[in-house]
Amino acid sequence: MKSGFVSVIGRTNAGKSTLINSLLEEKITLVSHKQNATRRKIKAIVMHGNDQIIIVDTPGLHKSSQKINQMLVQSAIKSISDCDLILFVASVFDPIKDYEDFLSLSPKVPHIIVINKVDLINNMQLLQKLNEYNQFNTFKAVIPYSSKKKSYKKILLDEIIKYLPEHEYFYDPQFLTTSNEKDLYRDFILEAVYENLSEELPYCSEVLIKKLKDKNEFLIIEADIITDTNSHKAMIIGKEGKTLKRIGKDARIKISKLAQKKVLLKLFIQIKKNWQKDENFIKKLLNEEE
Repeated sequence: MKSGFVSVIGRTNAGKSTLINSLLEEKITLVSHKQNATRRKIKAIVMHGNDQIIIVDTPGLHKSSQKINQMLVQSAIKSISDCDLILFVASVFDPIKDYEDFLSLSPKVPHIIVINKVDLINNMQLLQKLNEYNQFNTFKAVIPYSSKKKSYKKILLDEIIKYLPEHEYFYDPQFLTTSNEKDLYRDFILEAVYENLSEELPYCSEVLIKKLKDKNEFLIIEADIITDTNSHKAMIIGKEGKTLKRIGKDARIKISKLAQKKVLLKLFIQIKKNWQKDENFIKKLLNEEE
């Protein structure tokens, strides 16, 4: 029996969250084409035979002058040492320099390269990308993967298990995640915000769950969508409240699918100016209070 922790590392938009959902075969992590979508570490529990893999989703590696983005990157870098194995995930379209930047962080634990989105290229292009990585002798394996088609899934899981310690299960094998329900639900609401608003606005938005009651037949959730200006608040609400209604509808569907019950969701808008520069508030959002 093996059980251990695997940190998923890579630049923003490499497909890390989608890969985790694919391995788990259940959606628990926020997925968005927008950069810096992942803000909180979500732990997924993947059982592979008699072995347990605890996969940690992390914020994307990137450079930024904004306080929140700097804290996200530090959170990801910390995950590099707090694990038994690293999965470095790169889109098949990503430049090799992203991997070189990762190596510059001097990871102390073994790592596997996962080349994601291989369903979007032909075999010749894949071979060319594999050759680019094969010039390095720093990784334990390089594995192509398609989150959409789940190709090479067993190969990837078998390879991960090789580098995990012999250990009893850290968590009940029936659990999908160790993460608090509130964190999952707030990320689903934030994902709905991302899907219904323009390119720039979501970066000024966050979600806090104010109330969560789990009844036998349904969930009652009250949440604040936090933004930084009155104009952004108006955009989230939309004409005659239509945008906010769409956000609420989409979020309810996502939450209901995971919770397997009806959801009563009430959304409110809260303005907090310059929240992205408030370190204590960001720590609260990232669940990193001491």
